[in-house]
Amino acid sequence: MPDPGGDPDAEAVESGGSRRRADADAEDNGGSDTQQNTATSSPSGSSDGLETVLVVEDEEPLADLYRDWLAETYDVRVANTGRDALDQLEEAVDVVLLDRRLPGISGHEVLNQARASDEDYQVAMVTAVEPDVDVLEMGFDDYVSKPIERDELRSLVASLAARNQYSGYVQRYFRLLSKRAALEREFDGDLADCPDYQALLEEITTVEADLGALVEEFTTRDFDAQFYWFSDGNAAVGD
Repeated sequence: MPDPGGDPDAEAVESGGSRRRADADAEDNGGSDTQQNTATSSPSGSSDGLETVLVVEDEEPLADLYRDWLAETYDVRVANTGRDALDQLEEAVDVVLLDRRLPGISGHEVLNQARASDEDYQVAMVTAVEPDVDVLEMGFDDYVSKPIERDELRSLVASLAARNQYSGYVQRYFRLLSKRAALEREFDGDLADCPDYQALLEEITTVEADLGALVEEFTTRDFDAQFYWFSDGNAAVGD
């Protein structure tokens, strides 16, 4: 629902529809050092061992619906304002589903403040607004258009939770693929004439080359265990 007092920039990109910057050290290490860092520590999770999902959505019935869809598998928390979201992000969280239009503090600003912190979690923008090239500068890990169905939401969260297991460089690769997919799926303009989009493609090519060099150092068993889902870079992990 529109927020007359909200951030005009957020309003333009929001209404209906990277995680932190790449780990520079992971990019520079390469070789065996990168291989060691491919899998990271397990997600923070809740006290009962479930991974924690924060749903940030100002439409309370919709937020409650998302919670019902996910509650069987995750510890789900809900925030209906940007301020509440930032307060809850002070606690351990694994995945954030973030609306772009929120009362007071916009979803875009919540994302910016979240990325400025030292916390490590996956963020998906869930919005009904078609993405524009400005999303290339945003720090989300995935971008999904509303309305979203139950199975799609579950797959999205499972995919994001899985990415938490990998190094910052691998997570960066998925962020780039998610931005490319969002633009190619929703953008109405001619991406071929967009310099920012071409720069995105070049960055993806560079990261793929780096990861390809890493994969060559893995045994077949390592590859099957940790990289089998690269074959479809934007595919969601199943329930």
